[in-house]
Amino acid sequence: MENLKREPATDADSAKGQLSARIRQDIERKIMSGEWPPGKRIPIERELMIEYDCARMTVNKALSALAVAGLIERRRRAGSFVSRPLSQAAVIEISDVRAEVEATGQVYTLEVLSHRQRTSTRMDMKRLDVERPRPILAIACRHWSGQRVHSFEDRLIDLSNVPEVAAVAFDSEPPGTWLRTHVPWSEAENRITALNADADLAAKLLLKEGSACLQVERSTWRDDRPITNVRMIYPGDSYRLVAHFSPKGAG
Repeated sequence: MENLKREPATDADSAKGQLSARIRQDIERKIMSGEWPPGKRIPIERELMIEYDCARMTVNKALSALAVAGLIERRRRAGSFVSRPLSQAAVIEISDVRAEVEATGQVYTLEVLSHRQRTSTRMDMKRLDVERPRPILAIACRHWSGQRVHSFEDRLIDLSNVPEVAAVAFDSEPPGTWLRTHVPWSEAENRITALNADADLAAKLLLKEGSACLQVERSTWRDDRPITNVRMIYPGDSYRLVAHFSPKGAG
């Protein structure tokens, strides 16, 4: 079999690589400094070719490296845009939605869609894992990250075990934040589901119908008494769950 020898790189190849790296570094610097914020459309390839006096391949190599690093999103026929920071939460922790949003550098806003006290339905009882009807507080709200909907929250709170929550308006403080700071809990369970948004959910999240979403359903108890059941639903392209752990028994 004939041995194939790699041709040594030419000075021209080296120059192209250096220019590509320079383009990538220049764009990365503008993104990391905040000069180009999330969602900003960056110059098209032709504009960069003129600015740096180079071939399309050199520009494309730089943009591809930035996309692999997660700094930009390349959209067919639309161009390249600065990526939006992904929210993330630990799988086994009870996260704070306001903290999640603010950790990405965005402004958090709470929008309460409904806030109603009522007697639990059969479906509510199933979610709370109880056998008899009881008074509940049902809350639906949207959490905003800047100008984008971060998540939709569908929450039930057992008023027989947390009666004090009935007097809370939730004008600006998220229900989950209030519960974390006012109601102790002894046990929690997370259930994670991938789903596609139906028409109603798509409207709430400002997505196209059928868009991929991630639902985190959480139940908490105090001494075997239910406190709350909440379904947090996120656009699938803007949320990440993280678990950090060590082998059982490790020191």
